[in-house]
Amino acid sequence: MGTDAVTVMSALGRRAKDAAKAMRMAETCAKNKALQLAAAVIRREMKEILAANAMDMQAAEKNGLDAALKDRLMLNGDRVDAMAEGLEQIAALPDPVGAIDNLRYRPSGIQVGHMRVPLGVIGIIYESRPNVTADAAGLCLKSGNAAILRGGSEAIHSNRAIAACLRRALVDSGLSQDAVQLVDSTDRALVGALLQSEQYVDVIIPRGGKSLIERVAAESRVPVIKHLDGICHVYIDAAADADMALNIAMNAKTHRYGVCNAMETLLIHQDAVSACTAVIVQAMLDKGVEVRGCERTRTAAAGLDVKAATDEDWATEYLSPVLSIRVVDNFEQAVNHIAEFGSGHTESIVTGSYEAGQRFLREVDSASVMWNASTRFADGFEYGLGAEIGISTDRLHVRGPVGLEGLTTQKWIVLGNGQVR
Repeated sequence: MGTDAVTVMSALGRRAKDAAKAMRMAETCAKNKALQLAAAVIRREMKEILAANAMDMQAAEKNGLDAALKDRLMLNGDRVDAMAEGLEQIAALPDPVGAIDNLRYRPSGIQVGHMRVPLGVIGIIYESRPNVTADAAGLCLKSGNAAILRGGSEAIHSNRAIAACLRRALVDSGLSQDAVQLVDSTDRALVGALLQSEQYVDVIIPRGGKSLIERVAAESRVPVIKHLDGICHVYIDAAADADMALNIAMNAKTHRYGVCNAMETLLIHQDAVSACTAVIVQAMLDKGVEVRGCERTRTAAAGLDVKAATDEDWATEYLSPVLSIRVVDNFEQAVNHIAEFGSGHTESIVTGSYEAGQRFLREVDSASVMWNASTRFADGFEYGLGAEIGISTDRLHVRGPVGLEGLTTQKWIVLGNGQVR
């Protein structure tokens, strides 16, 4: 890592640290004003943002980026307006900072409780999607944090234009523009410098492909909120309603393919095979989904195009119209399969049995565990969190969708009336 990268990141870090101190004390009305102004500026500067994005798209075409990456990179009027609307929605959310809970009296007469406070300086490392610049900055601002944003080189012009709108709104609302800073360079050494900036940065949140997240997890000296894979399961229990099982499985797999909460493996109890397997396989094939199954799955769906599944399939996040199906002997085998091959993201059981449903909720160790619902509900908006900055499969300090509260921590507060020990 070059000294230039360290110098640049130290300067960003010092300014962010100072801004975070001010943001910790910022009133809710000031933060909301900044978010609303940012939305207005983004709408007003739409032409400039789209012109900057056109430069990125031209470079993407020249550099041979694939269609999926170009789709994530591309902005249009609707997408820019959606960014602005997202900031307005964040402004409308309750402010978690300063909230006090679990306040209770102790025998000494003191009151003890928790107060929610910002994390401090949050580094966001992300790829492709320029809308993350607005989304991440907005969530950090509302939760009283400062943000250092490092987007992908493929979106540098778009990110610069969006970050400029955000910083202008901060100034106009009386807050420090350094509460949102963009790493304004495509030098990859700056990512390494950010990951080593533990004296300035309190947490890193990577958003992107597996290789990015693996690098961040391996190199960072700063705590990381992350998830590597979304290998999500739906388990159809012996006591499942066949129609419900079909609807949930189809939604979990085919609602959207390239998202981390899509089902990748379907587990079917041997007693539900005759009622569910062939019907679900046919429905998946009709949707254009490639099905890979264990030997019992292929037997139950005889005559249908089911390819042989391998252990590699059970451990794969496809993010595409591919599904693996395994028939299991019993509840225990389903739970053990999830423990062995799952990524700790989201799992669902379909069952009419209260005992099986309760056991699944208790025994499956994932960030989200569901009973008679599609894995596609594992999302900050669906959980009532509003916008989210990502999903965590870690246990500390937040797990599952990370919204405003996930960007804060708690400190103990003690209220007394002259008590001494």
